[in-house]
Amino acid sequence: MASVEVSRAGGVARIWLNRPERLNAVAPVLVDDLLAALDEVARADVRAVVLAGRGRAFCAGHDLKEPTPEGDSRARLERLQDVTRRLRALPPVVAAVHGYAIGAGAEFALGCDLILAAEDAVFSFPETGLGLSVTGAASRLLPQLVGPLKAKELVLLGERIDAREAARLGLVNAVVPDVHAAAADWASRIAQRPSAKLAKRALDAGTDLEAALELEVSHALITEHTPEVARATEDFRGRG
Repeated sequence: MASVEVSRAGGVARIWLNRPERLNAVAPVLVDDLLAALDEVARADVRAVVLAGRGRAFCAGHDLKEPTPEGDSRARLERLQDVTRRLRALPPVVAAVHGYAIGAGAEFALGCDLILAAEDAVFSFPETGLGLSVTGAASRLLPQLVGPLKAKELVLLGERIDAREAARLGLVNAVVPDVHAAAADWASRIAQRPSAKLAKRALDAGTDLEAALELEVSHALITEHTPEVARATEDFRGRG
């Protein structure tokens, strides 16, 4: 079973994270499949995209129960950062967030252009508590959405916020009863607007993400093999 699924209809592509048994947690296979899906959508004749998760969550962050991949750490981190690059290059993308959007999951949502949240959505950036670094250009995108002071609070304390608080802060566009139906509706409406992709490019023109992405990789390489990360990973794997 593929860890990411893609469907297309009416000018809209739908990309589903599909590791429901692991709450769509990020593992190398999911990153590989997601990048392939984003490339497939980029080549297709679509005018809007929905990113969503199967099962009980959007994406619960990195799967710490997966063994640490061997090989070139920078190359692996760059592939993760490429998810944001690909999302920003697509036609407008609507994130449909339900359940957990934690760590890398929250960062996937930030990489989209619009974020809709179900009433049970929970957001968190727990990286500092695990000795890790934020990725996905969250260091640039999060302050743009919620302001620098609140962004520092969310990252430095790592506390979870619910959907209503996320809406109040400007982290999401709206909280809706049926997030998948609402995201499909928004994407369909965007797909009917011929210049929406150009408008997205214009709105994003002042946001230079490359410097943020490179700095995040540098920080991730520093933190990756620290004792704090090793302890946090072992503690998580020992649960249950």
